[in-house]
Amino acid sequence: MLLPLLVRPSLCSSQVSVLLQRCVRTLQCDTSKALHSQTEHCFLRRRLPLCLHSQSRGAKSRHRQSRSQEQEWKSRNKTVLTYIVAAGVGMIGLSYAAVPLYRLYCQASGLGGTAVAGHDADQVESMTPVKERIIKIQFNADTHASIQWNFRPQQTEIFVVPGETALAFYRARNPTDKAIIGISTYNVVPFDAGQYFNKIQCFCFEEQRLNPHEEVDMPVFFYIDPEFDDDPRMARVDTITLSYTFFEAKEGQKLPLPGYSYN
Repeated sequence: MLLPLLVRPSLCSSQVSVLLQRCVRTLQCDTSKALHSQTEHCFLRRRLPLCLHSQSRGAKSRHRQSRSQEQEWKSRNKTVLTYIVAAGVGMIGLSYAAVPLYRLYCQASGLGGTAVAGHDADQVESMTPVKERIIKIQFNADTHASIQWNFRPQQTEIFVVPGETALAFYRARNPTDKAIIGISTYNVVPFDAGQYFNKIQCFCFEEQRLNPHEEVDMPVFFYIDPEFDDDPRMARVDTITLSYTFFEAKEGQKLPLPGYSYN
């Protein structure tokens, strides 16, 4: 910048002064820009690690949150699975208990044509027979294909009145050369009459063992409840059928529910 001043001595002092001022300003501007650039570079160098550190902390926090949610979901899934397994086990247990419980309920209420059981002697002695209402009781005997027995009633029918006890017999014979254990179910037709058909003694739901070629008589001691005559649904019922079916008693054998088909 000073070279023109030395080459051109003809310039006046005022012009030289102006030129010097311009040179100083130019140097100041260059110096200022250099300092500003250096300051920005230092700021970026300081800022960049902070940003990277902040991003790293955010990623770690999100990772921890994701792991926490995953563990929470796993815990919930285990809880739901436990409830499902418990419900399944409970349903299986109820399915095994349903048949005997239903059978007991039928015996107590007469539902499904099942004769009512469990009456004591005092109740029998205090009954008043309804002499003008005569009912015919028919007897039926069947054997399932699983048992090789001869089974039949000793009488085909008898006549009773409500409030009066009666005794009937069935006969079973084992014609085979091996011992067989049998068990029977029963029902009453019509089904609605089952609640009034009360058995004091019978051989149903009890295992009966017959040795080879053995023959036995099986008693049924029963009565018709006097309330039978007061039920308008029984007004036209004058015949009741008591039916027994024998099955071979085997481990795991499921007897049919009273009042339902056993085929």
